[in-house]
Amino acid sequence: MKRLKNIFQYKIYILLFIVFLYVLLFNIFFTYKSKFNGRENNIYGTVIDIKKKDNKLSLLIKSKEKIIVNYYYKNEKEKEIIKIKYHDYIKIDGEMKNPTNNTVFNTFNYKDYLKHKNIYYIFNAKKISVIKSNKNLLYEIKNIISDRIDICKKSGSYIRLFVLGDKNYLDNEIYDTFKNMNIMHLITVSSIHISIIISFLNRIFKKKKIIIILLLLFSFLSNYQISVLKSVLYYIFKIINKEFNLKIKNMNLLLLTISILLIINPLYIYNIGFIFSSLITFSILYFKYLYVYNEIKNSIIVSFIANIVSFPIIINNYYSFNIASIIFSLLFSSYVTYILFPLSFITLLFPIFDNIYYILISIFEKTCTFIDFPFFNIPFSKIDIILIFIYYSIIFCKNERIKIIIPMMILLFYFNGYYVFNTRIYYIDVKQGDSALIRINNKNILIDTGGSINNNIIENNISFFKSIGVKKINYLILSHGDYDHMGEAINLVNNFKVEKVIFNCGPYNELEKELIDVLNKKKIEYYSCIKELNIDKNKLYFLQTKEYDNENDNSNVIYTELNGYRFMFMGDSSTTTEKEILDKYNLLDIDVLKVGHHGSKTSSSKEFIDNIKPTYSIISVGKNNRYGHPNKEVLDTLQDSKTFRTDQDGSIMLKIKNNELKIETCNP
Repeated sequence: MKRLKNIFQYKIYILLFIVFLYVLLFNIFFTYKSKFNGRENNIYGTVIDIKKKDNKLSLLIKSKEKIIVNYYYKNEKEKEIIKIKYHDYIKIDGEMKNPTNNTVFNTFNYKDYLKHKNIYYIFNAKKISVIKSNKNLLYEIKNIISDRIDICKKSGSYIRLFVLGDKNYLDNEIYDTFKNMNIMHLITVSSIHISIIISFLNRIFKKKKIIIILLLLFSFLSNYQISVLKSVLYYIFKIINKEFNLKIKNMNLLLLTISILLIINPLYIYNIGFIFSSLITFSILYFKYLYVYNEIKNSIIVSFIANIVSFPIIINNYYSFNIASIIFSLLFSSYVTYILFPLSFITLLFPIFDNIYYILISIFEKTCTFIDFPFFNIPFSKIDIILIFIYYSIIFCKNERIKIIIPMMILLFYFNGYYVFNTRIYYIDVKQGDSALIRINNKNILIDTGGSINNNIIENNISFFKSIGVKKINYLILSHGDYDHMGEAINLVNNFKVEKVIFNCGPYNELEKELIDVLNKKKIEYYSCIKELNIDKNKLYFLQTKEYDNENDNSNVIYTELNGYRFMFMGDSSTTTEKEILDKYNLLDIDVLKVGHHGSKTSSSKEFIDNIKPTYSIISVGKNNRYGHPNKEVLDTLQDSKTFRTDQDGSIMLKIKNNELKIETCNP
C-alpha cells in the first residue's frame, strides 16, 4: 500500500509528461481514414444524439463511424410525423457532404471541430426511416427524460442545458450575451455543479457505489460532456484515495484524471471545455494558499484566479475579454449554481413548476441583457503560442515578485497586432459580395462590407478584425450602394468603431440614405466623390469621379501604390468605365487587380486587361452563385494573370515584406 501511495504521489509528473508526449505524437502522426467513401446515397445507423431547432433536425448517429445527419422539415405537420428516439436504428436517404474549413482567417473552423470529435462527414437527409426502435435501457431513460422535458414548454431549453448538457436550444441572442459577458462557464455543467449533485446524493445514499453509478448515469445523459466526465472521474479517485487511505494530494488526483482522459481520447487536447475546466480546477488547487476564512472573500479570490488563468484561452477563442467578467461571475454564480441548476431537476420531476422556473430564468436573462454593455468588452488579437507559454510560466512561477509582470503581459496582448510593420491587404470571403481590408502601420481601410441575408458575414468579419489586432476602421470606403457591397455597413458601424465613411459619386440611393441616418446619429464624418485619400505617406487615388446613370458605373475605382506594388480595386465598374479610365490615365503593369463586378462579362474587357497587364487578379465571388460568376470569357481574358477566387481559395492575404509580395489563402 505504501508503495502504491509513492507511485501515485511521486510518479504522477512523469506519467503526465509521458501522456502529453503520447498526445503530441498521436496528433502529429495519426491519420484517420474514413470508412465512408463520400459517395453514399443512403446510410444506416443508431441514433446517439438528437437536436431540434426551428425547422432543422440534426442527428448524431453511429454508423460505420460517427456521422452528423441534417434534415430540414418541409412544414409543421412533418415535425409531428417524424418521430426519432435515442438509440433507434434508422435508414437515411440523401447526399454525403464534406464539412468545410473556415474561409476567413482565424474564424471558427467547422471541419476541424468535427475532426477533433472523430466526425468526418455530414449527411444531408431527404428521407429518414426507422428500421428498429430503441431497446436499450439507458437510452430508454434518456428518451423518457427528453419527452418529459418537452412537457416543460417554457423552461425546457434550460433543463436540456443542465440535465442533458445541450446548449443548442438556448436562444441565439442570449447565448451571444453569455459569451460577451464571459460567463459561459456558469451555464456549463462543471465541478461545482457536480459537487451539488454529490452533496444531494450523499444525503440520500450511504453507499458510495450507488452515488458513483448515478454520477456515471448523469455523464451518459449529458453525452459524456468532458467537463462532467472529468469531474466524475476526479470524484471517483477521491473516494478511492479516502477508502484506501492513500493520502494522495488532490492536485495529483486531478493530474491523474487529466492523464487518463487524454489516454482514452488524445483529441480532448483540442476541446476548449476540457482545457478550460482542467486549467481552472488546477489553478484553484494550486493557489489554495491564498484562501482566507471568509466565504465572500474566497469567492472573489476564486473568481479572480479563474479570470486571470483563463484569459489567454478566452481571447484566443473570442478575441475579446470582458473586464467586468469577475463582477458578473460573482453576481450570477450563486444564482445559477444554487437556484437555476437544482430547479432544472426539480422542474423535470414536477413540470408544474415550469412557469415559476421560467420566471427565474427570465430574471437571469433580462438582467444579463440589461448589463451587457459593449464598452466592457475589450478587443484582443490572436496570441502566439510562445507568448501564452510565457504568460503561464509567470503565473505558476513560485517567485511571487515575477507575477508583477502579468499586467505588462496583458498590456502586450492588447497591443499585439495593433501596429503592422509589413503592409497587408486582405480580400475577405463574403460569399457573393465584395470586401477588402488594407492595413498600413496602424491604419485600417476597409473597402466594402459585403452583404448577404443568409450568411453571418459581419460577425465573422468583426471576429477576424479583432483577431489580427484591428481595433477600429479608420476609413470605410463604399465602392457603391449595391447591397452586396455595402449591405453590412450599418451592422458594422453599430458594432465596431468606424471613424470616417466615403461614398462614391452620384445621388444616394435608399440603402446609402439609411446608413447616413445612422452616421449622423453617431456623429461619424462621411464624404462622397473624393479624388484622393492620404494615409500616412501613401495615397489612394479615386479614378472614377464622373456621374453615370447607374450605380455600377458610379463605383469608386481605387488605385494605390504600396511599397512599390500597384493595386487596383474596380468595384462593379463596367467596360464603359474601364474605357474612360484608360483614356484618362496611363495605367501600366498593375501588380494586383481586384476584378470588377465579380468577374461578370460586363467588366474586364480584353482591351482593359491587355493595357494594365495584372500580375495577380482577385475575384470575389460566391460559390455556385445564381449569376454564373465568374464568366468564362473573363477567365480566358485573365489567363496570363495568376487568378485567385474567394469561392475556391477563401479569403486571400497579401503581405509585402522586404519588398517581396507574399500570398496566403484560407482554403475552404
